[in-house]
Amino acid sequence: MTSDHDTLWRRCAYLGRVLLPLLDQEPWRQDRRQERLHLWGIDVAVGERLMEVFAALAAHAVAVDTSLSAAEFETLRLSAVADAATGKQDFELLAGLPETFADDRDEIAVKVLRLHAYRGGQTSLQLLRLGTEVRRTLTVLAARESVPSPTCGDIFRKAHKANLPQ
Repeated sequence: MTSDHDTLWRRCAYLGRVLLPLLDQEPWRQDRRQERLHLWGIDVAVGERLMEVFAALAAHAVAVDTSLSAAEFETLRLSAVADAATGKQDFELLAGLPETFADDRDEIAVKVLRLHAYRGGQTSLQLLRLGTEVRRTLTVLAARESVPSPTCGDIFRKAHKANLPQ
């Protein structure tokens, strides 16, 4: 039986996975993001994967802080997730994660982020830059919505319309 906390993490991870494909509906955005990652010395594939997990961590931190259940996750405002991406400390983003992850890729990416957070120096700067990219992504996607305070549910509906994998 899957706990609500594990289900909540899976919803957060899904949010992280669909953000970049939705953003990249304007192809020039992908080119610019990849150019920035390259300039920062971050491998594009690694950077984009870390952005996915960073977004999931930010969403998870806000959901846990506000005591949202997995069923209520869709009501979480994108602006709150964007604020967490740049406003929360590394340890706040990493707190309260599940003991195990259903997806090994999530577990590995979280461990990489954890190592970056504890290493400090240049890797901390890279985390700051990735957080800024996540915030930019969420802000752009929120601006595309016709509702005043877009939520994670709005993003999930867009992902469903775009036939992005669950």
